[in-house]
Amino acid sequence: MKQMIAIQGIPGSFHHQVAIQEYGREAEILTFSTFEEVAKAVFKEEATVGVMAIENSIAGAILPNYDLIDRYGLKIIGEYYLSISHQFMVLPGQKIEDIHEVRSHPMALLQCKAFLNHYPEIKRIDDIDTATVAKRISEQKLKGVAAIASEIAAEIYNLEILVSDIQSVKSNFTRFIFLGKTAQPKDQTPNKASIKITIQNKAGSLARLLTHFSNLHLDLSKIQSIPVIEKPWEYAFFIDLVFDNYHDYHEAMRVAKAEFGELKILGEYHNRKA
Repeated sequence: MKQMIAIQGIPGSFHHQVAIQEYGREAEILTFSTFEEVAKAVFKEEATVGVMAIENSIAGAILPNYDLIDRYGLKIIGEYYLSISHQFMVLPGQKIEDIHEVRSHPMALLQCKAFLNHYPEIKRIDDIDTATVAKRISEQKLKGVAAIASEIAAEIYNLEILVSDIQSVKSNFTRFIFLGKTAQPKDQTPNKASIKITIQNKAGSLARLLTHFSNLHLDLSKIQSIPVIEKPWEYAFFIDLVFDNYHDYHEAMRVAKAEFGELKILGEYHNRKA
């Protein structure tokens, strides 16, 4: 059965790169403008899988995406850590001295600031995203204008990379998650889980919960608090847990549900960094 993969952005985006690296070029890619449209497509089963960025090693968590996963009742079925590499690309046949303007997503421009500072004569323009700029330069034959985008964007839109890997921080990673309408059969025993727990509003509750996880040898790779809108001063915690023993994890979830608050398991999967 052909995979239908929903992504935010257009071909050449980092979401597109993750989709084809994970599911192959034969998968059908469905492109959407927003992350909510991706979540809806998976929820309505218009897409088999959704690809969604959830955090960046420099910029941190993308908080609205946690809410989308929870609100649409989606399951995290896997993850992918992509090394973010930015390329300086133009229409073929130009030199860097010919370029008077560079366009990209504001975050990409910021991540390439040190490189761009060597060329103060090149004007920096914020744009909607990296791949859209590359596409526009290609379609409109914009000479003198550069894009900062991915290597795959240069390939798709027939642009020439003048300078590779221009990002200031070379170890910049974005964590992407794969979303399904329901949990899927697993090829191997999970060693990571993502949960949401709304802890009872009592002194020391969070500390006791974390101690409970530690006693059962669960490692917290991520904890993110989000206010519970309808309950002032109460917080839901999105937690990523890494473990070696699935039984210990299962016992931890049983006790957490019974003693600490409302628990929702967002997904059990295999840690790609393990």
